[in-house]
Amino acid sequence: MSSILIFPGQGSQAVGMGKDLYGNYPIARDVFDEVDSALGQKLSEIVFNGPMEELTLTANVQPAIFAVSIAMLKAAKLTMDDVKFVAGHSLGEYTALCAAGALSVTDTAKLLRLRGAAMQRAVPAGKGAMAVIMGLGIEQVATACKTAEQQIEEEAGRNDHYNVADVANDNAPGQVVISGGEGTILRAMEITRDMGAKRAMLLPLSVPPHSRLMEPVAIEMREALDKIEMRAPAVPLISNKTAAPMSDPAEIKEALVYQITHGVRWRETVLALPALGITETIEVGPGSVLTGLVPRIVPELGARKLEI
Repeated sequence: MSSILIFPGQGSQAVGMGKDLYGNYPIARDVFDEVDSALGQKLSEIVFNGPMEELTLTANVQPAIFAVSIAMLKAAKLTMDDVKFVAGHSLGEYTALCAAGALSVTDTAKLLRLRGAAMQRAVPAGKGAMAVIMGLGIEQVATACKTAEQQIEEEAGRNDHYNVADVANDNAPGQVVISGGEGTILRAMEITRDMGAKRAMLLPLSVPPHSRLMEPVAIEMREALDKIEMRAPAVPLISNKTAAPMSDPAEIKEALVYQITHGVRWRETVLALPALGITETIEVGPGSVLTGLVPRIVPELGARKLEI
């Protein structure tokens, strides 16, 4: 079998994740300790013991999911010799790059703390929203987003900075996530229901990632990535930007900046795998969201969680 390692994004977290790894595998404990040291904070205490409200803060949950994923990979003693590619969903792309040796654990933890904190700063609480639309294709959802923006602009008679609705995640056939200003997202949800969506549901996240409202974050991340040493990954990254293999550090850095304000092309990423010779995906990290999506996109692909 030819395999790809895939790493989850925000939403896969749970209090207590990784606690057994920390207690039973010294090599995993070293990962948590290095992340704590890099952040100057006992993030591992929050990960293991909560409270959930503190863990789910964007500035905490991004490095937390990363730490658990890399600790799991180390404990399993899985190396890049065992796989052909890596990929990650949103923040999981940073984890994938660390797993492939392009970024150090310390640098990745610092980048994700900055990314999460910058997202929290970029849009005040109550101004942003994210929603999942079930039962429509990406083209239909994109049309609904544009229509919502046009309607609200016409009603207000002026331009509004928060009048934004963008496709944030193209996750699987019939599952698309939208992100932007709260009022515009609510309007887009109404439009998708009128178009026949099976479900349009707000997600418990006020930060609107992968939307144009994240432009200040993209600026901060570009500056931070310019200062970070990035090596070519041991195996190519299937990029959120292109849904195609990428190995050049400069190109990867540009893609990481791009994905802050643009949607994650996960459905297209999985669709591309058979042509690359991949027969199996291995999800590394908390939860099993990606493992559930893979067979919905390409039923003949094997999909499993990493076992330790």
